[in-house]
Amino acid sequence: MSDTSQSSVYRRLLAYARPYWGRLASGILCGIVFAGSSAGALFLVRDVMPRFLDVERQTSAAAMVVVVVLLLVVAAARGIGAFLAVYLVQWVGGRVVLDIRKRAIDHLMQLSVGHYSQALTGEALSRTLNDSEQLQFGASNVLRDLVKQPFVLIFTLGYVFWEDWILAVCSVILFPLCLVPILSFGRRSRRAARSRQERLADLVVMLQESLYGIRVVKAFCGEEREAARFKKGAQSYFRFAMKAITAKASVAPAIIFISAIGISLALIYANRSGMAWNEFTAFLMALVLLYDPIKRLGKVHVNMQPIQASAERIFELIDTPVDVTDSPEAIEMAAAPQDIVFEDVSFRYGDSTVLRNIDLHVKAGEKIALVGASGSGKTTLVSLLLRFFDVSEGRLLMDGQDVRDYTMASIRGHIGLVTQDTFLFNNTVANNIRYGNAEASMGEVEAAARLAHAHDFVSVMEEGYETVIGEHGVRLSGGQKQRIAIARAILTNPKILVLDEATSALDTESERQVQMALDEATSGRTVFAIAHRLSTIKHCDRILVMDDGHIVETGTHDELIANSQTYKRLHDLQFGVS
Repeated sequence: MSDTSQSSVYRRLLAYARPYWGRLASGILCGIVFAGSSAGALFLVRDVMPRFLDVERQTSAAAMVVVVVLLLVVAAARGIGAFLAVYLVQWVGGRVVLDIRKRAIDHLMQLSVGHYSQALTGEALSRTLNDSEQLQFGASNVLRDLVKQPFVLIFTLGYVFWEDWILAVCSVILFPLCLVPILSFGRRSRRAARSRQERLADLVVMLQESLYGIRVVKAFCGEEREAARFKKGAQSYFRFAMKAITAKASVAPAIIFISAIGISLALIYANRSGMAWNEFTAFLMALVLLYDPIKRLGKVHVNMQPIQASAERIFELIDTPVDVTDSPEAIEMAAAPQDIVFEDVSFRYGDSTVLRNIDLHVKAGEKIALVGASGSGKTTLVSLLLRFFDVSEGRLLMDGQDVRDYTMASIRGHIGLVTQDTFLFNNTVANNIRYGNAEASMGEVEAAARLAHAHDFVSVMEEGYETVIGEHGVRLSGGQKQRIAIARAILTNPKILVLDEATSALDTESERQVQMALDEATSGRTVFAIAHRLSTIKHCDRILVMDDGHIVETGTHDELIANSQTYKRLHDLQFGVS
């Protein structure tokens, strides 16, 4: 990675810290107090303690009190300075990571549906949680040392030069040697840390897939294969984690050895020059004090490598472009549209054209069905209504206005969605129903459930509407989940209802129950229904037959049976007509 890229990452991190500069400055000030107390301890050893311990001279009680008070003051300053320096800067570090996490989740929620059809969800999870955790851990350690150790180094170096500049120069000459292992192992640490985080993201993806698809795994006897795949990924993660640990742990021994050389040379010099024992003791203590900040500042460089690697991955996520956005001039859609027009609409997904030259005019209250083979463009067409995607060519108009001139929230506020793969949250029945209208009263929730033919089975559950339904609604049957989803859509009182194969995965009895709920839900509303089972759309005002992104046929059920080849073939195949 270039120096420019590194500095860019650090500048962005500092920008997040800027709102908390007051606490950061206070932490630095406390770090100076801590460092000053360390230098004060050296003067006590050199000038005060010899007098106090001199057995040939009587020390007055007042002098003893002064010495004891000085010791306590130095100790108190060192302790309080150390605590506040660490607390304040780690608070700032934790708050920076919190703000980055908030920014990441805001951005993840803004990314379009198209992004998630290409990107791995587990990768986003890893970057938002694991990388930010690594960033917080590393930042806490780095900031803790940065606010104390540089000042300890400066104060101690000052004392060393004041005490004996010749000895100080000889000792400090060895300092650049400490930079060699720091820089060398730092580069290795950064590379290993990024690889480690990438392998961890792979592990999250693999585990998420295996657990989410556990029924498929077991049905096809894939337990050992999935376990082996995860173990292989875990082994790779372990290998890179150990590389990062090795690089980090190698710094301290190298610095210890170099520091031991410096202390040995200082001992020889003191012996030759006849330095007094108290002076040499203070000087030796100063060298030991120098070793600690040099060691910690060396680790700062190494610790900043995983910080940088994690920050890069999080910022890459935050910088992912949002391809469907509100324009600055977007207005609110006050009322549900009375007129929806697809005007020569085409849509491309990457290099693939999904919709081609769609022309469609739908009036309020119409019930439109879409049928066709998988991949014909049905779901994409209704997704344009919700602005999950934006058209590539042509225009989608609502009441004569391009949908891109309206805010997405105001458009979606008039549209209810029920899909084949119903998603429910690990929450209560009531909270799942009121997901689109958090302020809805319990009476409104129950009314929506009655319209969706869900009230009867909910009311006999252990805790009724307060029953927690488990992850993905695991405690409910397929038909029950669909009726909860219909209730959720009804509660927002949408004037447009999008049904994306809402009954295709259900058994006959569940389909009957859900179809009754849909009949209630669609009354008086504009409906776009993607249908797999043609029996559910016989009474729609218009049926659109799609093929390869085109609308190839349109009409009522009876008209299409009489005049259509494609629709009649679909009908005959489904109902076993030879």
